[in-house]
Amino acid sequence: MANALISIQIIPKTKNGEDVIPYVDAAIEVIEQSGVKYQVNPLETTMEGNLSELLAIVERMNEKMVELGSSNVISQVKILYEPSGASMDKLTEKYR
Repeated sequence: MANALISIQIIPKTKNGEDVIPYVDAAIEVIEQSGVKYQVNPLETTMEGNLSELLAIVERMNEKMVELGSSNVISQVKILYEPSGASMDKLTEKYR
């Protein structure tokens, strides 16, 4: 059972001020490859899973940005840690 939700907005500093969208797409691909449940939203992406696993994904996302040529990365992160179980569906069901 998932015990955490992490929402992340990743903002890489690009080499020559180029568009960040390809970088963001690569960051989302890191999430996709991890196999965790996630949802892309207009300003951030939310992942659902175990806290330690999600934090490791955040680390890999940042590392990927550097691999692609970013000199630095800002990651704005929100964490919901709920040992009894955390769920995106549970938090949003009344809006669906």
